[in-house]
Amino acid sequence: MHAPVPVGDTALAWLGAWLGGGLVATTIIVLSGSDGDGPYWLVLSALLSWVPLLGVTFALSRRYTGSWPSLHPRRGDLRLVDLLGLPAGVVAQFVLVPAVYWPLRAVWPDAFDPTDIERRARDLWNSASGVGTVLVVLVVVVGAPIVEELVYRGLLQRSLGHRFGRWSALVIASAWFAAVHLQPVEFPGLFVAGLVFGVGLAITGRVGAGVMAHVGFNISGLMLVAL
Repeated sequence: MHAPVPVGDTALAWLGAWLGGGLVATTIIVLSGSDGDGPYWLVLSALLSWVPLLGVTFALSRRYTGSWPSLHPRRGDLRLVDLLGLPAGVVAQFVLVPAVYWPLRAVWPDAFDPTDIERRARDLWNSASGVGTVLVVLVVVVGAPIVEELVYRGLLQRSLGHRFGRWSALVIASAWFAAVHLQPVEFPGLFVAGLVFGVGLAITGRVGAGVMAHVGFNISGLMLVAL
């Protein structure tokens, strides 16, 4: 391992990639006259967001650490023990997230109505059929866990950890991850999920367990809206 990626460089690169991808996606949706809903727009928006984010992640990692970020078993990035992340993600979805929302719902029942919390996921699932359903599953269960863990844990949390310590970095990166979804009602649940995803990195220094936890969490979420 070479020099850590500086927090300033990480934040600026991430911001540029995030804004750039979002701007292009929004422009295409506006010019098309569409509302941007549905599985095909999900795929397009995901790709336009992921490509620049992965680009800066790979570029910064290569520049400062001398290696490319990966999830390769032979490199030790993924290990059998990382499969424990799958049940951790399921527990986060079915136990931890409801536990976080329970007191919030008791105090602010309208603000944290379960229908509002699940609306985006449920609308997306209900709008998909056939090939669209397959695309939703691929984006949510495969693409998002890999890309988001490489970016938000592999790059951001690691960079923050060198500056603030691994546990403070875990909290900051989890809040960052929750905030960029731009849905205030979803923030508490996504923050808790981010903590679960990032614990593996904080303990092992690898993102493998976080990817598996993210997969388990997202599969559970799809099951909830599908059933």
